[in-house]
Amino acid sequence: MSESRYLGRPVRRLEDERYLRGRAIFTDDIALPGALYLALVRSPYPHAEITNVDWSPAARVPGFVTALSGRDLADWLAPFPVPPQSAGVRLQRRYPLAVDRVRFVGEGVVAVVATSRSAAEDAAAEVLVEYRELPAVIDPEAALAPDAPRLHPDWPDNEAFRWDLSFGDVDTALRSADAIIELRLVNQRVYAAFLEPRAAAATVDPAHGQLTVWASTQTPHTLRAGIASVLGIPEHSIRIVTPDVGGAFGAKGGLYPEYVLVAALAWRLQRPIRWTESRTESVHATNHGRDQQQFVRAAFRRDGTLLALDVHLLSNLGAWNASPTRPTAVLTGLAIAGPYRVPNLRLSLRCVVTNTTPQAAYRGAGRPEASYLLERLMDAGASRLGLDPVVIRQRNLLHPEDFPHRSPTGVPYDSGNYPAVLAEALRRFDYAGARREQARLRSAGRLIGIGIAAFCELSGPGWESATVRAHPDGTVTVLSGIAPSGQGHTTMLAQVVGEVLQLPLERIRVVTGDTAAIQQGIGTFGSRSTALGGSAAYLAARDVLEKALHIASHLLEVAPEDLEYRDGRFSVRGSPDRTLSWQQIARLAYVMEGPPGGIAPGLEATRFFNPGRRNVPFGVHLAMVEVDPETGLVTILRYLAVDDSGRLVNPLLAEGQIHGSVAQGIGQALYEGIVYSENGQLLTQNFLEYAVPRAAQVPSIETAHLETPSPINPLGVKGIGEAGTTAAPPAIVNAVLDALQPLGVHHLDMPLTPERVWRAIQLAEERVVVR
Repeated sequence: MSESRYLGRPVRRLEDERYLRGRAIFTDDIALPGALYLALVRSPYPHAEITNVDWSPAARVPGFVTALSGRDLADWLAPFPVPPQSAGVRLQRRYPLAVDRVRFVGEGVVAVVATSRSAAEDAAAEVLVEYRELPAVIDPEAALAPDAPRLHPDWPDNEAFRWDLSFGDVDTALRSADAIIELRLVNQRVYAAFLEPRAAAATVDPAHGQLTVWASTQTPHTLRAGIASVLGIPEHSIRIVTPDVGGAFGAKGGLYPEYVLVAALAWRLQRPIRWTESRTESVHATNHGRDQQQFVRAAFRRDGTLLALDVHLLSNLGAWNASPTRPTAVLTGLAIAGPYRVPNLRLSLRCVVTNTTPQAAYRGAGRPEASYLLERLMDAGASRLGLDPVVIRQRNLLHPEDFPHRSPTGVPYDSGNYPAVLAEALRRFDYAGARREQARLRSAGRLIGIGIAAFCELSGPGWESATVRAHPDGTVTVLSGIAPSGQGHTTMLAQVVGEVLQLPLERIRVVTGDTAAIQQGIGTFGSRSTALGGSAAYLAARDVLEKALHIASHLLEVAPEDLEYRDGRFSVRGSPDRTLSWQQIARLAYVMEGPPGGIAPGLEATRFFNPGRRNVPFGVHLAMVEVDPETGLVTILRYLAVDDSGRLVNPLLAEGQIHGSVAQGIGQALYEGIVYSENGQLLTQNFLEYAVPRAAQVPSIETAHLETPSPINPLGVKGIGEAGTTAAPPAIVNAVLDALQPLGVHHLDMPLTPERVWRAIQLAEERVVVR
């Protein structure tokens, strides 16, 4: 890893030229001559029985081909498969369309197929569906009540999953505490708001019995397995192709009903089918994120030392558990100790179903919720004990000598120097100077606040695969199981393989997102692509180089260990005139007689890399904000992110990941929130009602990195893609509450919209007047 050629270099993204020139191909751009179009009739009710479906009026629309109800589909399709990783989750029977009842507004009821998109939409508008409305439950607490409406009649209640854990003696710690802090926190429901809505297209090759599906997905192999299970056909008969993906953020993972529908209809009709959702459809039917209520009691000593956590989590899964494994709130539970020493812990997690859109992964998937709880708790504890927010964190952070560390939830932490990152963040922010400036501005009547968030993540789940194939002309193809959606993975993989093989990056081609070409893979989510996908590619490239050294050693009549390989040339140590080029070796690997020495022909290797546990990146983010007391508007004056994500393969890509994730974290903190009416109607249906931050609302983000290499992968890397969504919400909320502290405002739930902040200011002023 020393004297790096590419690793650690800020190489500009190799994939950007075609994007900038308009040559990218998204799912909706796939040319399918003669394709039919799918439109869906969606439920207007949050909960109702389907009593009758009449699509005869739709048949009169020019271009109409056919329509199918959920009951029609259930006669020839299997329900969605239950993955083995979902142990402990109550079983559910979900089909691509609602069969007997609808469970949320926007759930698909009837599939309509026509010869054009407009014809399909017109025909869908003519379908008559009769419903018998049922009582709905929207609030997860209400869903736990014994008399709550049951979403799934075969369940005894609405609880889909529960997990209880105890570590140490919480009750004794609470009794001996100098201070007990109690908080009720809400991580609001959010929407991923990607630029490209979900889309899928499918066609069938009847001569070979091959079903090809193009889909905007993060997990092509998982999608293939799901479609095969539902259709009852072999996986080798299905090819999933993931073209360019215009953002995903976790919400394009797993198995979506519409993708299964497109595949099933193409298979049944033996015609190409395509579907692209509208933005309103997307907000209604794309899995939402977060939606977690948190109740915490914490015991502290007078000096700020944390003695115990007693945590109750309530997660709203929506109508279905849409996660491909256990609910994302499990990750909140696993990460609940964060970067701190927690000697005693009691955890209670409940996941319930309600008549809302299914909830699953969104950038961070459970870890941001844990970070929010801990960082709001640390500030509340500091306020109660009269400590600076930095001091209470310094008191409780894990230290280098604590590693390797196992959290009270059983999660092993790989490496880290948390105090060093905190110290670097304070230095770069000039924390003492910032506090002095805050005091000066406050004396002038301005509401200025400073917030801090220290966090760690649990990143890189599972395993990943890569094949590195050298062609006879010396060029190289990398086939990776990851599935990029804008992160720059082509550049990263080329850098990793180019580092090992010491070849120009333009001679390395990267292929992802095609199950016909790529060995089994897992996909892109959970900040796993570089740590796992990059490591698999690194190991495969090492294997290729090792074989190339053996071929060269036979030609040069020396032992492989007597060879040097540098800049694409093999040479004998001490005899620099005896050399062979990489191209020569690659060509000899494929000659008809086979390589010299009886070595097997070919020059490629496949590696499946599984570290057996997650890596744990760490960071400290600081924000300074100003609150306008007249309007409640929050302006971010400064934002600093200092992260330790292990070794950085490409600092430029890391910078982009921080910028994008912080922007989304700002969105959750200040602007975004899915809102339902009391009777289950979605009130935030599009970008007129669901606010995402604009460019002018995102400050210039200062970044810095410290590198504590991870010992569990050969690159020493850790995840970075979800750092901002994990750190920004608590950092900004802490900053706003710090600004409002002189007014006596100590708590606000996200999003901190101008109206919500203004109302809090008005209530605080009214309390002062009353006194």
